[in-house]
Amino acid sequence: MSLYTTKGTVTITCNKRLTPYLEQEVKELGFTVEETFVTGVRLHASLNECIRLNLNLRCGSQVLYSLKQFEATDGDEIYQQLKSYPWETILPDNGYFSITSNVQNETINNSMFANLRVKDAVVDRMREKTGKRPSTGAELTGAVIHLFWKNEQAEIFVDTTGDSLARHGYRKIPGRAPMLEALAASTILATRWDRKAPFINPMCGSGTVAIEAALIATNSRPGLFRDNYAFMHLQGFNEKVYLEERGLLEKQIVEVPELRIIATDLSEAAIVNARKNAKAAGVADMIEFRVCDFAATEVPEGEAGIVYMNPEYGLRLGEIEALEETYGRIGDFMKQQCRGYYGYVFTGNLELAKKIGLKAKRRIEFYNSTIDCRLLEYELYAGTRDARKLPAED
Repeated sequence: MSLYTTKGTVTITCNKRLTPYLEQEVKELGFTVEETFVTGVRLHASLNECIRLNLNLRCGSQVLYSLKQFEATDGDEIYQQLKSYPWETILPDNGYFSITSNVQNETINNSMFANLRVKDAVVDRMREKTGKRPSTGAELTGAVIHLFWKNEQAEIFVDTTGDSLARHGYRKIPGRAPMLEALAASTILATRWDRKAPFINPMCGSGTVAIEAALIATNSRPGLFRDNYAFMHLQGFNEKVYLEERGLLEKQIVEVPELRIIATDLSEAAIVNARKNAKAAGVADMIEFRVCDFAATEVPEGEAGIVYMNPEYGLRLGEIEALEETYGRIGDFMKQQCRGYYGYVFTGNLELAKKIGLKAKRRIEFYNSTIDCRLLEYELYAGTRDARKLPAED
C-alpha cells in the first residue's frame, strides 16, 4: 500500500489568522475541507495530492500527512510507539531525514529531547529491519517527520513540505522588516481587488506586496520558484507525477496586459532591491517601480482599483511621534488623490491608525510575526459621494 495513492488525514498548517484564506485556496483546488482551526485546516488526501497542495498554496506553511495517533505519557512511550512503526516502508535505506515537533507535555522541558526520542526510534527500527542507518540532521533538505504531542495525545506525521511554504522562494533581498510572503498574499486575498483594476502600493519596501499582487493576478503559483520538497525523499515518490503537476503550473498562468501595478518608495535602495526581487519572481515587467514620496505616487484617475500601504508601526516614543504626521498624511493622500478606490492600510499600531482620520469600513485581523495587526479598509468615494474626513475610530 503506497501512501502516494492512499488517502489519509492531512493537516495543512498556517500562521495565525490566515486560516480563512488558506481554506479558500484549498477549496479552489478542488478539495473538501473537513475541519478548520486557528492555525490550519484538515482534509483527506493522498501524498500525490499533497504534491499539488505544496506546489499551489500561497497561504500555508506545512502539509502534514498523518501516519499514526497514539497515547504517550513520556519520552519512553514515544520511543516504543514509534519503534513499532514500519519506517522501512516509508524512508529510503540510505536516505536523510529530519525531525520537527510541537510538544506540550509536562515531562518534556525541551522539545529537542522529544525529537531525539523520535529519531532514536526511527533509526533503531531502520537498522533492525534493513541493516543500514539513515543519516539525520536539522536541515530540512530530505524526508521530514513531525511529532505533535499535547498532554498524553500524540500524532506522528510525514511532513511533505520541508522548508515552510510561507516563504515563496523568489525573494533574494528581504529589506527592512519584510512582510512574510504568505501574509502578504493573504492580506491581498482579503481585499476587494478584482485582479484587473490598478493595484497601487506606496511605501513598497522590498516589493513583497506588489510582487504577490502580480503573482496572484497572473495565477503564478509558489511552486514555480522551488525545486525541493520533503515528499521527494520518500519511498514511492513518482517524479512523473511531480513533473505533471509542475507542468500544470506553467499552463495555468494567465496574462493581464492592461493591469497596472504601481509600487513606490522614498528609498532608492529599497526600489533597487524590489526590482531585483520582482525580476527573480518573473514579474518585473508588470510592476512600475518609482522612487518618490508616497504622496507623489501616481493613482490613475477614472479607475476603481485599490491602494495598499504598509507604513512603519513605530517601536519607540520618538518614532511614534514622528509617524503621527505620516499617518495623517496617508489619510490626506487617500482622501484627496484616491477617489473611487478602496484604500487599505496594514498596521500593527492602532493608536497611530487613528491619525489617518478616515472611518474604516472593515478591520481585518492579522498577525505580523507576534504583532497584533489590522488591515484597515477605507471606501474612498468619488463624484457626488466625495471622500470626506470622518471622525477617527475609537
